[in-house]
Amino acid sequence: MLKVLFASPEVVPFAKTGGLADVAGSLPIALKALGCDVRVIMPFYKMVELIAKEKKLLAENIEVPVGDKTFAGDVWEASLGGSIPVYLIKCDEFFDRSSLYGTAKGDYRDNAERFIFFSRCALEFCIHADFAPDVIHCHDWQTGLIPAYLKTLYCMEGQFLRTGTVFTIHNIAYQGLFKPEVFRLTGLPERLFSIDGLEYWGQMSIMKSALMFSDIINTVSKKYSREIQTQEYGYGMEGILTKRTSDLYGILNGVDYTEWNPEADNYTAAHYSAQDFSGKQACKKDLLKEYGLPDRLSTKPLLGVISRLADQKGFDLLSDIMDELMAMDLGFVLLGNGEQKYHDLFERIARQYPKKAGIKIAYNNSLAHKIEAGCDMFLMPSRYEPCGLNQIYSLKYATVPIVRATGGLDDTISDYSEAAGTGNGFKFSDYNSREFLRTIKRALKVFENKAAWHKLMQSCMSYDFSWKQSAEQYVELYKKAIAKKGF
Repeated sequence: MLKVLFASPEVVPFAKTGGLADVAGSLPIALKALGCDVRVIMPFYKMVELIAKEKKLLAENIEVPVGDKTFAGDVWEASLGGSIPVYLIKCDEFFDRSSLYGTAKGDYRDNAERFIFFSRCALEFCIHADFAPDVIHCHDWQTGLIPAYLKTLYCMEGQFLRTGTVFTIHNIAYQGLFKPEVFRLTGLPERLFSIDGLEYWGQMSIMKSALMFSDIINTVSKKYSREIQTQEYGYGMEGILTKRTSDLYGILNGVDYTEWNPEADNYTAAHYSAQDFSGKQACKKDLLKEYGLPDRLSTKPLLGVISRLADQKGFDLLSDIMDELMAMDLGFVLLGNGEQKYHDLFERIARQYPKKAGIKIAYNNSLAHKIEAGCDMFLMPSRYEPCGLNQIYSLKYATVPIVRATGGLDDTISDYSEAAGTGNGFKFSDYNSREFLRTIKRALKVFENKAAWHKLMQSCMSYDFSWKQSAEQYVELYKKAIAKKGF
């Protein structure tokens, strides 16, 4: 039985800021179904206390050096999917905070220390618990020191002699960059602060640690794995990734259809299927009521957005065309938070168009389900998108995606052809607000043809992006990582 330790800074349902948490909460369940002994390890954030009602203390006072100081962590165990152990590393000095990584004012100033501690404590706990993983699967920069530790400070520990590492890049833009003096806090050999180690243009990059020292690297769609090897999308890491191209793979994220399924969604006003769409209209009316929008919009196209409000997500394009959209006979709803300039923009839109635009600057899981079920179209004009999950959720809910052809959006959405009756959404290529608007108008025109739109909705719902196939590909990556250890 393949023993996998899944190290992630966030995991649904315990803590979430984005799609990483969805992956970390659903992929282990799929791996377990394939016969893996999979265990998850993550920080015990303040919010976890509210979610993890049933938990037990496994270990106390695991001491971890961070620079000249030593911090002690306790490890609690909860469960995922009823049978997968989730190890929660508790150190109130680092994790007893209202947010995961920072506030609206910026990142926490001690994020380096927080995740140095987490990474070393995860390994120390394995030793304490006498758990010898075949593979440690690390996710994003917050876990990026683990591969370096395994090849240096912990290389002679019996638990890790056969342990391979897989590192998944969920977003190459977030690289864990810190001042050079922070390097000494890691405890790593001084020689690793170099061009062949963690040094990155005079700074320390924890992401680079993972790219240099992981046995296998992957990212969350095939196209994004190619894009990040280019100057346009690589955010300065393209050279390293190109050198490691033989160890770099793209595996599309799956989704959990027990959570996202319009036939059995606990959050929506009604259920519906590809055979009977009547419940979708009830969901649309309920969504309009939720946002205080007039019922007359129930017969008009309703466009939705659920997102982190950031330039990456294409909100500069949406900003350019919002007033033109609002001049059309349609409705618009948005759920998200992020950069203040976009908070200001959409709050202005809500005030200016109270009968057409519903805006909620927040994140609310139940409302996210209502948006997927109640909208007719879903907008994702991303500058880049490693995978994206909402376009996949939208397909299942027959909410037609309108996306830019980048990363996972390009891998999952095929452009609709009315003549051929093919496709599952609408795509544009150039990062340009006018092309985005033309694509929306093209979708709106098809919406007017009820027969064509009905057929398109049925086509959307026929796609299957469940985890099984992707999980099988991860098992193959784990085997490759183990083989590189030479055993």
